[in-house]
Amino acid sequence: MFFVPWILVKAWIIPLPGTVQEQLNEGLSYGFDGIVVYADQSGKPPAFYAAGWKNKENKIPADPHALFKIASVGKLYDAVAITKLVGSKRLSLDSTLADYFPELVGRIENADRITLRMMVQHRSGIPNLTDTPNFWTNPPKNSKEALERVLDLPADFEPGRKYAYSNTNYLLISELIEKTVGYSKFQYIKEQILTPLGLKNTYGSVKDVDLDNLMSGYYVGIDEDIKTADYGSMIATAEDVGIFLRALNDGSLFREGEQEIYSSIYRYNHTGLIPGYQTIAKYHPDMDAVVIQFTNTTNFDGYNWNLSEIIYSRIVKILRREKSS
Repeated sequence: MFFVPWILVKAWIIPLPGTVQEQLNEGLSYGFDGIVVYADQSGKPPAFYAAGWKNKENKIPADPHALFKIASVGKLYDAVAITKLVGSKRLSLDSTLADYFPELVGRIENADRITLRMMVQHRSGIPNLTDTPNFWTNPPKNSKEALERVLDLPADFEPGRKYAYSNTNYLLISELIEKTVGYSKFQYIKEQILTPLGLKNTYGSVKDVDLDNLMSGYYVGIDEDIKTADYGSMIATAEDVGIFLRALNDGSLFREGEQEIYSSIYRYNHTGLIPGYQTIAKYHPDMDAVVIQFTNTTNFDGYNWNLSEIIYSRIVKILRREKSS
């Protein structure tokens, strides 16, 4: 306990509030500008909560229906897309990076031994492009520039030997989806996931949305709103993410045989973090509930992420207590 920052201890041990809304209000005291929560529990209508600011400069209150950059939560959608292409025999999980991108042989180490399965599971050993120098302060303008950040770098480990989260895997997966279907990855996701689920508030990029509908993003130490920065994130409302996550977990998103494929390659919950935006998206089987949390203030060098996780865990405890009462 001596080495645990007191702010984390305090956030964890103070008495649990009576309601989810009170917990969100309390969460603002830890430096968050805005918090949005969507909770979908079986037997109840979905609940929407918000606290703080959607845009603090203009004093616009947080809106539970606002759009948000969901960052790595988008990997769940990518993994579903891969699952559907594998299920229809258009891709093979055992084919290699060299099979799909022969031009990368000699530019990405072990390309002839890295399988699609390894890339989906973050077991490829390919270095993480977002760990390269100045990625966040000088982000690449497109996928080609992003990939160039890691070309010719040594592998982090032998393919399949370890797990290491690497955004490069999913950059390559995105390129593979587009190469296979012949059009944009997001259009394929829209056809295979969004339209069947009736989701109309999910977008492929910050370039595709009305910025007035996008929740502002803030980074500790930077005064201005950074929501226009484009790091390649999908955009969605908490409700759209929640509906998708429930369909992913209950299997209704899949055709025959696809859920078995998906279960063998990727997870069913995810988090996301880019400057200005944090997302926690999880399904809780013990109470058959999907709970999505957005927080729009980040600080990669502090305890900001840990605090968002504590707030989330306390919200889940409140919902669990309500269900059992």
